[in-house]
Amino acid sequence: MKNRVITISREFGSGGRTIGRRTAEELGIPCYDNELLLKIAEESGFKENYIRDAGEYAPGGFLSNIFSHQGAGPNNADYLWSVQYRIITELAEKEPCVIVGRCADYILKDKADCLRVFIHADMAFRAERIVNVYGEREQSPEQRIREKDKRRAAYHRFYTDMKWGRAQNYDITLNSGTLGIDRCVNIIKELY
Repeated sequence: MKNRVITISREFGSGGRTIGRRTAEELGIPCYDNELLLKIAEESGFKENYIRDAGEYAPGGFLSNIFSHQGAGPNNADYLWSVQYRIITELAEKEPCVIVGRCADYILKDKADCLRVFIHADMAFRAERIVNVYGEREQSPEQRIREKDKRRAAYHRFYTDMKWGRAQNYDITLNSGTLGIDRCVNIIKELY
């Protein structure tokens, strides 16, 4: 029998990480977010910060064409994707859990009994949250949000060929700005 897994995809600043952690805590199952980065770092040999950054940039584009060795085989991003893919699959096979980000919704779509969740909120809610919770102040919070979301969408599209955040790609989308963090956690728990 397949383990029940919850994947949380989220807009930057929407509280998706918090919702994932709290849901896992209340259900008594593990949550993999930063822990997933540590596993990928350990197995790949790359530093955690490099993996965190690589997970928000889609391979390709102008600079990669200039610096790539065409025909030389997979690059770092491809290698990290294969490690990430395998680790996420193994975690889902091992036990029920919550996995935040890293295209887990796509990776597990046919491999696990998976509840795929997307958390979003309006710009004002997210901007206020990244200033108050994350302490972001170096640039306008709205610009930071747009940049992070753009990178997440490009990464997701590159590896999955699916549109990140499109409702049809998830079982449920929740607006944390109107529902609140607690209610989102409760809804996900009920659906689990």
